[in-house]
Amino acid sequence: MRNDIYELLNRITDEEKIILEGDTSIRKELYTSEDEFVIDSGKLLAQGKLIDIRPHTRFAYFPTHRHNYIEMVCMLKGHLTTHFVDGETLTLHEGDILLLNRHARHDIEPCGKDDIAINFIILPEFFSRTQIFYDRNDILRDFIVASLSDRKNYNDYLLYHAVGILPVENLIENLIWTLTYHKNDMNTIAMSTMDLLLMNLCTLSSDTLTDMSRGSNSITIQALEYIDTHFDNGTLDELAQLTGYSTAYLSRLLKQNTGLNFKQLLQQRRLQEAAYLLENTTLTTEKIIKKIGYENSAYFYRIFEAKYGMSPKDYRLILNR
Repeated sequence: MRNDIYELLNRITDEEKIILEGDTSIRKELYTSEDEFVIDSGKLLAQGKLIDIRPHTRFAYFPTHRHNYIEMVCMLKGHLTTHFVDGETLTLHEGDILLLNRHARHDIEPCGKDDIAINFIILPEFFSRTQIFYDRNDILRDFIVASLSDRKNYNDYLLYHAVGILPVENLIENLIWTLTYHKNDMNTIAMSTMDLLLMNLCTLSSDTLTDMSRGSNSITIQALEYIDTHFDNGTLDELAQLTGYSTAYLSRLLKQNTGLNFKQLLQQRRLQEAAYLLENTTLTTEKIIKKIGYENSAYFYRIFEAKYGMSPKDYRLILNR
């Protein structure tokens, strides 16, 4: 990695200066507004962004927490030790890449000055903005699909040992450079680079042995895949015909494994597609509404603003200014 990037990442942050001056506790208000320590993407990401980076805070014990986004920890130098609530301990070394789902609860031992880890913040919407996905039977793909669920029914993490794997190292460096030096003008390039990084990880062997292809998880994944590709005209009846299960069983299963029913999952996917089209095309809002399967414009405007906190017009202006 370029020396100037290492030097930038190795600088003492304002938060770390306070820790080194004697206040060794992590300031929760920088990360969350909730009583439970759930690190909030809204505290870390600029409005409209789907991915970003943040150097891990060193010199202090990071207490038990989880995230409302998918986190990818890249160990660039030194080591980092984390303890999961279930008692498992992992130590990351140079070149390790750790993906954490939104329900993983863990703490982190204090790191030294030469322990450099980068946290990639990845919103769930990132994974639904395009048709790009990863190998059909790959464990990373299944982990990502299941991690979008609102219920904890899958592994807390995936761990990859990527030291010396040149394409992965180059893509991580490119991502860090883009998100550090061009935070506001190369958003699409950064997201495409993240796609390439994840696709490269699919070719590696993961330390996890969890198989997401069995039992109810397999049916849930099949349902989520159907929604992902048929969001414009999909129906629960058609899904039932394709899977061979009754609509009642599928409804219960989706609610149990994702926390959302079929209609809510379909709406979530449609809104994600609308956001992608607003950012990456010149289609009018009315054409986008029809493209994603809605006929009632007033209803679409209401649910879009409820999810994103602004109108489609303002959303497009913010992302393309």
